[in-house]
Amino acid sequence: MLSHHVLFWLKADTTTEQKNAFRKSLETLKGVETVKGLYIGTPAPIERAVVDTTYTFSLLILFDDLAGHDVYQVHPLHKAFLEEFRVFFDKVVIYDAQ
Repeated sequence: MLSHHVLFWLKADTTTEQKNAFRKSLETLKGVETVKGLYIGTPAPIERAVVDTTYTFSLLILFDDLAGHDVYQVHPLHKAFLEEFRVFFDKVVIYDAQ
C-alpha cells in the first residue's frame, strides 16, 4: 500500500465559496480508478506543540502500490483539479509513504 498525504495552505484571500469549490473538486479525485481510499479533512481542534493546524485542507489518498499512484499523477481528473485550483495554493506539502 502507498499513502499520499497532501496538505494545502490556501491563500488568505480565498473566499468560503472558493474553499467549498476546492473541496468539491478534491472529492472528484475518488473517480481515479487506482484510488482505494480518500479522506478530505480540515485541522482538528487539537492544541499540542507537535500538532500543525495551520493548513487549510488535508487530502489523504490510499493506493495499492506505487504504480497506482503513478496512474493518479497523470490522470485527467488530477490534472483538471490542478489546472483549476493551483491558483489558490499558497503552500503545498506532500508526504508519500509505503
